[in-house]
Amino acid sequence: MPTSPRIIFMGTPEFAVASLDAILKAGYNVIAVITAPDKPAGRGMQLTESAVKKYAKEKGLPILQPEKLKDPVFQEELRALQADLQIVVAFRMLPESVWAMPPLGTVNLHGSLLPQYRGAAPINWAVINGEKETGVTTFQLQHAIDTGSILLQDRFPIAPTATAGDVHDIMKEVGARLLVRTIDGLTAGTLKATPQQDSSDLKHAPKIFTETCLIDWNKPVENIYNLIRGLSPFPAAFTYLDGKLLKIYHSEIEKKTPGIQPGAYATDQKTYLRFAAPDGYIRVTDIQLEGKKRMKTEDFLRGFRPNPSNPSNPPSNS
Repeated sequence: MPTSPRIIFMGTPEFAVASLDAILKAGYNVIAVITAPDKPAGRGMQLTESAVKKYAKEKGLPILQPEKLKDPVFQEELRALQADLQIVVAFRMLPESVWAMPPLGTVNLHGSLLPQYRGAAPINWAVINGEKETGVTTFQLQHAIDTGSILLQDRFPIAPTATAGDVHDIMKEVGARLLVRTIDGLTAGTLKATPQQDSSDLKHAPKIFTETCLIDWNKPVENIYNLIRGLSPFPAAFTYLDGKLLKIYHSEIEKKTPGIQPGAYATDQKTYLRFAAPDGYIRVTDIQLEGKKRMKTEDFLRGFRPNPSNPSNPPSNS
């Protein structure tokens, strides 16, 4: 086993940058970075580099951006690098011909305490489900997604008011430190992998779709509050206000029996805008109406004139 492994790092978004930075600061030899191809973005559809690519360029690291991971030309380039270990953080699914290539295997950092919350959106679903804690797991890649043997885990609490964005920012740092500990253990030969144990109470973390984000006002107020937290800042939970789509980024629970039907709203047009659930109100505090900028509710209400004939959501959401 090498005393200083040759590492290839695979990742794309800003979440992965913290891990790459920590690995480099720990003195490990990152010989190349694999990230997504540049993509058009913004109004001008200019080609935009991933957060990992921007960081790797600053550090002078070799960068590969394959369109397809099964491309024989890319795999030959990968093989020629002679890596001892591959690290994957917020990347894509790898074919076995890639993840099985290095002698120390391929290690993935996942944003949950596996086997709980396997899937694409573990941070979102942990908050949506009202979990009081979450964590990170390093594990060895194998065929089925997020099922490989566990190397290390670390956990931390989820504050009652934390959004998915808040948890993301804590997790990227906790995960970065855990990855360095994992590489330390693999390098020293002291880390043993433990197979995941499935059970009947596993919670999953599938991809978030538009229908996930539409608020059902017939649900308990705490469930709605958690949905809003779990989808903030992106893609954001939404409802309708006088027929226009309204994204909600932050809210508060008001525990009192509403005098209006679920989904209907009440406002003094100055300080509050609240929507009724069966067992309380959701008082929205940070919102974005269709065609408008995101703003605090007090600012929004200065220019808002409610439609008395349409005070609630469309019938399909009531």
